[in-house]
Amino acid sequence: MIEIENLHVRFNSDKGEVHAVRGVTVNVAQGEFYTLLGPSGCGKTTTLRCLAGLESPSDGRIIIGETVVHDSNKGISVPTFRRDLAMVFQSYAIWPHLTVFENVAFPLREMKPKVHESEIERRVKNALELVQLSGYESRPAPFLSGGQQQRLALARAIVREASVVLFDEPLSNLDAKLRAETRLELRNLVKRLGMTALYVTHDQTEALTMADRVAIMRDGMIVQEATPTEIYKRPISRFVASFIGQCNFADGEIMQAATSGAHGLIATEWGNLAYSANGRSVGEKISVAVRPENVRLADDTTAPDMPRIAGEVSEIIFLGEALECKVTLGGSELITRLHPSSAVAVGDTVDVVVMADDVAILAA
Repeated sequence: MIEIENLHVRFNSDKGEVHAVRGVTVNVAQGEFYTLLGPSGCGKTTTLRCLAGLESPSDGRIIIGETVVHDSNKGISVPTFRRDLAMVFQSYAIWPHLTVFENVAFPLREMKPKVHESEIERRVKNALELVQLSGYESRPAPFLSGGQQQRLALARAIVREASVVLFDEPLSNLDAKLRAETRLELRNLVKRLGMTALYVTHDQTEALTMADRVAIMRDGMIVQEATPTEIYKRPISRFVASFIGQCNFADGEIMQAATSGAHGLIATEWGNLAYSANGRSVGEKISVAVRPENVRLADDTTAPDMPRIAGEVSEIIFLGEALECKVTLGGSELITRLHPSSAVAVGDTVDVVVMADDVAILAA
């Protein structure tokens, strides 16, 4: 449904040429919710704006549906208003002098050929009903709450009945509680309408909870693309692992290779860890990543063949839903996240274990 092939964007600045997007290739299927995730300045919004026709790529090809909307080699560049898409901006771009109804009707009134007034009224009312703003038609747009303005912006995108909708960090202006409530609501609505979505954000929680697939961007390039589960559990680099959530990192060496029937063994600065990934050789230098919630305290149920690492609890932070504990292991530290009812105290000597499947091996 969306194809971006070898996209490059270069522009001049007071410090010389900036290569903002470097060979990005993306394929988004019909009805898929696809997210570009990365820090500020990584090129994600520039990529989105190229898709929308708001930026001119230096090189590359963009296809929406079956229509080529940009091809640098062939000199094709379809203007924004002729592309089959809608867009929700970070600022919502609400017209403050218009009512809720007229804000939603605005794109229909600008369409050519002209849309009949009765059709405008029908489509606006349907869009407002979908985003739960029925009854607000005559209210001035600035008199809506932040969450309502976000839904108004979505209604304006829906009313065009475009097959593709683009989101440029649309929840970043909401407070934390409202943002959490809106994430699932927004995804469910897009899915219910059968729209194809490309969503840009720097918020890893939004990416993990909303996307079918996530592409992590850095320095203008996609460094990993996978499902949220795969990105979280099997990051391929320290950058991805640390950007998508808190992680413990250590360098290590393969001491025993894993097989289909038995886990392998890695020697690290923390101690020995079991691992399950095949294709590693004895003596290979690697790095490992372990999520805090996967560092467990050993007990009577711990399998006897799982390596235990002895340490001392040096710090405990109460987070409400969890206890975050720092365990000192000689000259190293591990962060573990435990149930808040866990009976641990600073100074306790503990044995920690990490299940083999919870050890992610990174390139050294």
